Order: sequence, then structure tokens, then C-alpha cells
Amino acid sequence: MSAAEDRLTRQSARNGWLLSAPALVLLMVAAIGPLVIIIIYSFLTPGQYGNVVWDFSLDGWVSILFTRDIFDGTLGLADAHLTIFWRSVSLSIMTTVVAFALGFPTAWFIATRPARQRAMWLFLITIPFWTNLLIRTFAIMEVIRAEGVLNTALLWAGIIETPLAIIYTDVAVLIGMAYVYLPLMVLPLFAAIDRFDMRLLEAGYDLYASRWQVLRRVILPIVKPGIVAGSILVFIPSLGAYVTPRVLGGGKNMMIGNFIELQFLAGRNWPLGAALSVTLLVIVTAALLIYVRAANRGSNPHG
Repeated sequence: MSAAEDRLTRQSARNGWLLSAPALVLLMVAAIGPLVIIIIYSFLTPGQYGNVVWDFSLDGWVSILFTRDIFDGTLGLADAHLTIFWRSVSLSIMTTVVAFALGFPTAWFIATRPARQRAMWLFLITIPFWTNLLIRTFAIMEVIRAEGVLNTALLWAGIIETPLAIIYTDVAVLIGMAYVYLPLMVLPLFAAIDRFDMRLLEAGYDLYASRWQVLRRVILPIVKPGIVAGSILVFIPSLGAYVTPRVLGGGKNMMIGNFIELQFLAGRNWPLGAALSVTLLVIVTAALLIYVRAANRGSNPHG
């Protein structure tokens, strides 16, 4: 490469950095800046009326798993905190499973329609995204509450004699989150199934495989990237969900997002809230790393 070409290459790279500088500054101020503040707050001392005292302390991190006795200062396991973490993770996993159980046949149905009909079905799937999350959550509440659509229909049909107590339970939160995040499962699954070669089904049946064997050994391995992507897209927002557990759980069935909000407001323990936020971020990052590893393994089966 000549000196002139080398100079032009360096000038082009410099111009590229200059053009991207406003976006990089915005990213640092709007994304990295608040994260740094939260990390710093997690290592400080809680103020008496909220905020923080600028004295280094690890109490925020210790309080995630342990609670300190107000009389003798001894540490004990924070059962309530662990319960909230377990409820958040378990409900997120169950939401992912329910969304997959409903989303896979839905995506298969859409992918196997004639080409001119698929756009219409995908359009119908995306309609809920046009509505605010809070409105969708209240819509589910109207369906499952004691005097809601579900109980009214079951009572009218004579299936039940008293209304089902669904609202303000973990089941209500599960139903709400599965409804809210279902499209996030359907769309990646549809993209994977749409590329599926249907001739492989005929080959499987020609080799005397049952429907279950074809599903387990042919379909699922090939559409695995869509399954992993949909699962991550459902699991991550479910883990940090705030509105749906707050409305459908009635404040009694708290999840991590609600617990963080409680620490910053009523609890006035900002370091604990910050430590919980960072912990949630670590869990989400770990889930993303698992997704990337699984996706790479799926794209390179011989690796």
C-alpha cells in the first residue's frame, strides 16, 4: 500500500470515528452513565430519608442474601429476599414454557399458510404491541377477576359453582406475562419454521418415524435457534417485569422489579435497591451469554 493510500485509509477511519462520536457520547451519557451511578450507589450507605451517604459500605450487597438483627447485629438468611428471587426466576421460566407451548403451534400454523395469508396472520400477532402494556394488563384483569369474562362464562356453563380465585395470585401473574410476551415467542419461531424444509418431514415418515420422533429429532433441532431466541426474548423481560406483577399480583406477589422499586421508595434503602438492580443485570447478562453460546452451537453443529 502506498503512502497516499495509507493516508486516505487513516483519514477515512478518523472521519468514521468523528461521525459516530455524537452517538457514542449519547450512549455513554444515557446508558453507561446511569449504570455507573447505580454501581456506585450499591457500595454506599443508605441515608436516613432516602438517597445515600457517601461512606463506603457493603451492606447493600450483604442485604441481598442476609438480614441484620436490629438488637444484636447478627446476620441471618433473608428468607423474604430469596423467596422473591425464586418467585421471579420460577415465574419467568414458567412464562417461557407457557409461551413456547402456545407459540410453537401458532408459529407453525402461520408458517404453513399460503404465502399471501402469512402477512395477515403476522399482522394480527403484532396488534397487541400497538397497545400500552398497562392497558393490556388491565384487559387481562377484566378476563380473570371474580366477576370477569372467564368466571362469568364458566358459571353460565355450569362448570363451576363459585368464581375461581385467580386474581392477585402467582397464576394471575403467569397468565398476564404469558399473554403480554407471547408475540415475542411467536415471531422468532415463525422465522425459524418459515425456513424449514418440509421435505424433511416426508423423509422422516418414509423412514417409519412416528410424529413424536419427527418432532423431536427433525423439527426441534432445526428450529432450535428460533426456540432459543424466543425463550430469551420472553425470559429476560419476564424476569424484570414490574407492571404486570404489580397489577395482577396486587402487591402481594412481589417480583424483583417490584422489590427494587420498594427499596428506592418506601424502603428508603437506595444501596440495596442499586445492588438488586446490578444483580438483575448480571442474571440477564448470564442469560444472554447462554443464548449466544446456544445459538453458536446451533449454527455450528460440528463445532
